[in-house]
Amino acid sequence: MRLGLALGYWGRGPDSRHLELAQEAERLGYDSVWTAESWGSDAFTPLTWIAAHTSRIRLGTAIAQMAARSPTTTAMHALTLDHLSGGRMMLGLGLSGPQVVEGWYGRPFPRSPLTATREYVDVVRQVLRREGPVEVDGRFHAHPYRGEDATGLGKPLKPITHPLRADLPILLGAEGPKNIAQTTRIADGWLPLYWSPTRTDAYEASLTDLPEDFVIAPMARVTVCDDVAEGLLPVKAMLGFYIGGMGHAKRNFHADLMARMGYADEARRVQELFLAGRREEAVLAVPDAFADEISLVGPRGRIAERLELWRKGPVTDLLVLAPDPHTLRVLAELNS
Repeated sequence: MRLGLALGYWGRGPDSRHLELAQEAERLGYDSVWTAESWGSDAFTPLTWIAAHTSRIRLGTAIAQMAARSPTTTAMHALTLDHLSGGRMMLGLGLSGPQVVEGWYGRPFPRSPLTATREYVDVVRQVLRREGPVEVDGRFHAHPYRGEDATGLGKPLKPITHPLRADLPILLGAEGPKNIAQTTRIADGWLPLYWSPTRTDAYEASLTDLPEDFVIAPMARVTVCDDVAEGLLPVKAMLGFYIGGMGHAKRNFHADLMARMGYADEARRVQELFLAGRREEAVLAVPDAFADEISLVGPRGRIAERLELWRKGPVTDLLVLAPDPHTLRVLAELNS
């Protein structure tokens, strides 16, 4: 199981520790480093900065949001950074949810998410392969555009720049069972939001007949500490925000996923509290058991024991949300 460093997205401003952590991860032999975006900092700019200050570690977006850019624009970002980094780029994509797509990006959330995702990936792959002009007669992504308001002057184009790699890896952040199953057919890997090594049956039906070398790369917060309950608080804060705040009460993919993993009543309670403005209570309502099984928290010995559960399953890459270089070093030693 390879290790990756997940840096996420910025909060109020840039985190001065991110570059140091990325460089330390490279020194420790971590395979990859990943950035993200929501409705603040973007995923590609920090990754480019990290690329300029590292030499070996692979570079991934986990995730770049599809609604933020047309698929050709995303492909341009990916092929550009792949050239600048000497072939280290990995493109992680996600659809997000209606609240973000319509509220932040000002675009309609697709009524058929699977079709929209499939078309998006098709366009990106056509750009990267550069076998001919990009042509897709899609429901959500048409190249050239042929809508009622089109001029009719659009023409199929292929990229001026020759991509460095036609097979640049594409991974998808999928949550629903059908979306995960489609991911195994159209992508090179899957970026699970929550992964529990003791509940792999939650995904089993979607992961049949996996292609050879298919990547499964979940994120997990890792904290080396003596007090497990205290160490779990940042995990619970993240879960409270995602389950309560990143979605509508009637449509929240993160809450649905928590429910499928055996915590339906608890997910509903977290949502209710968060949407009522009782955010601290919402965080405390996240079960310690759920936060614990999707993370690695506690003394070194406890983390070593629980890490073995992750290594025995289908996970190929563990993307580590770590608060300090010491934690990165401990995990590298335990995984060696």
